[in-house]
Amino acid sequence: MNWLTPRAASDPALPEDIYHRSPEDVQRLGGYARRVDADIVGFQEVDGPQIAARVFPATRYRIYMTDDPVVQRVGLAVRNSLSVERHPDLTDLNVYPPSAPHPLRSGLDVTVSDGKTSLRILVLHLKTGCWDNPPDERKHACPTLRRQFEILSDWILERQDEGEAFAIMGDFNRRMTPGDPLFHDLSQPSPLLLTTAGKASPCWGGEYFIDHILLGGQARNWLVPDSLRVMTFKGAGETPKNTSDHCPVSVELSLP
Repeated sequence: MNWLTPRAASDPALPEDIYHRSPEDVQRLGGYARRVDADIVGFQEVDGPQIAARVFPATRYRIYMTDDPVVQRVGLAVRNSLSVERHPDLTDLNVYPPSAPHPLRSGLDVTVSDGKTSLRILVLHLKTGCWDNPPDERKHACPTLRRQFEILSDWILERQDEGEAFAIMGDFNRRMTPGDPLFHDLSQPSPLLLTTAGKASPCWGGEYFIDHILLGGQARNWLVPDSLRVMTFKGAGETPKNTSDHCPVSVELSLP
C-alpha cells in the first residue's frame, strides 16, 4: 500500500521523497477495501497493525503482520468469522547478511480455517529489480531474487510433505508466466496454479502482473473459473501516491 505509515515526515526511518497520506487518503483506501469485500486480504508496505486497522477495521477484520523491524511490513486482514493459526514468520526470505543496512522482508505464514477446510497462506514481498531478466543474470537484483525463490521452493516442499492446501500471494516483483524459468523451478516441488497466467493488469493504464496468487495442493481445485479481478482506482484526483501504485488483485475459491 505504498508506504502506508502514521509516522511524521521527519522520521529518520522514512525516505525523504515519499508521499505522506492524509486522513482522507486513508479513509479512501478503507472505502476501496469495503468494495473489494474479501474474506482474506494480503497486503504489503504497511507500518504496523494500527494503521492497517484504519483500512481494515476491527468490526470486520483481524490483522496479522510480520515482526520485521522495518517500515514496509507485509500482513493479512482476515474476516472475523474465520479462525487463524499463526506460524513463525518465514525470516529466511531475508537472504541478506546480518551486516546489510536494510534487511529484506519476511513472509507472513498462517493457516486460515472456516471450521471445515483449512488453507495455509504465505504473504510476501520479494526483492525488486529482476522483473523479467534471465534468472541466471549476475547483476541487478536477480541473484537475490533467485535465492528467495529457493527459500520458497523449500516452503512449498514442506507443504507437499504435510499434504496441505496452500496459497502464496503478494508482490513477487517478477512478471511471472508459466514459461518463466523461476516459476518453473518453483513448481518442481509441487504443481502450482498461477492464477494470473495469460492475463495483463489494467492497473494505472495497464501493466504486466507482478502481484500474483499461486495455489498449490488441493487449493488448485478450489479456484472459481474466470474469477480473477483487478480493482482500479477511478475516483477524481486519485493518484498512485494518495491511493497505491498497486491495485487489489483477487480470486474466488470454492472450499469443499
